[in-house]
Amino acid sequence: MYESLLQLDPIRINFSASGMHIINIILGFIMFGVALGIKPNQFKELIKDPRSTIIGLTSQVFFLPLVTFILVVVLNKFITPTVAMGMILVAACPGGNISNFMSSLSKANTELSIGLTASTTLLATITTPFNFAFWGSMYMNFISNRTSGSILQPLEIDNAQMFQTVFILLGIPLIIGILFARYFPKITDKLKKPIQYLSIIFFLAMVGLAFANNLQLFLKHIYYVFFIVLIHNLLAFSTGYSIASIFKVPNRDRRTITIETGIQNSGLGLVLLFNAKIFPHDLALGGMLFITAWWGIWHIISGLSVAAYWSRKNPE
Repeated sequence: MYESLLQLDPIRINFSASGMHIINIILGFIMFGVALGIKPNQFKELIKDPRSTIIGLTSQVFFLPLVTFILVVVLNKFITPTVAMGMILVAACPGGNISNFMSSLSKANTELSIGLTASTTLLATITTPFNFAFWGSMYMNFISNRTSGSILQPLEIDNAQMFQTVFILLGIPLIIGILFARYFPKITDKLKKPIQYLSIIFFLAMVGLAFANNLQLFLKHIYYVFFIVLIHNLLAFSTGYSIASIFKVPNRDRRTITIETGIQNSGLGLVLLFNAKIFPHDLALGGMLFITAWWGIWHIISGLSVAAYWSRKNPE
């Protein structure tokens, strides 16, 4: 398995300046769609009863990266360093935009879902660079005895550049979206649903654009990548549900926290990987790309499956 995954690393995906602009516009559009569902009064409601919000944020921002680190340490002999770093990168990303739709299907607390997505996205300018740098460094220190430092050293990124990129890609579209929803509420109500579906299509298009020239290699090794992402995603859902259960939050909120922890904005992870200023394109980081891309596809399937199950059961 290790040797097979090692074959993914030589893949390099180089975009022209125009190609990167298209990718950035796609992610900006997705985040704009997220912002259309955010209203200031929703934050007021969360502040009135902050317990579930704090637990949800802690589950996603702290516990998910922590359990991911534990997982890559456990799988140390079976996965490559770049696959492990891809898993850590996904765990460092904020909540995915389709989690609100899934929470609605799950008869969960949709207001809490929107609040958590908005909060983790706003915090991502700080938490994504920090979590990736912190847990990534911890992992590299852990495996330093069996892997030469020269291989691992290039994975250390420019945190200032990542902060700048995350702020531009997430912060600006969110601000524009919130202002648009504030001043054009009628148009916003008509746009929210179509943009949710378009966001999924655009993300799949972004993945297709990235791997168009490596489809055969992707299909050859999808077996291993599939099971790694399956385990990681299942652990993410389990983390959210366990943390919410331990602190005995209401059942509707428990469902929301489970979904928010299991649905990650891996599209942001892909865009960061495509950015040559953060991850130079001369590095062999194919393992990170495959894990991040497949995560974005799989969590739609798993999230809808969880939502379908809960949609048949009324929360207590």
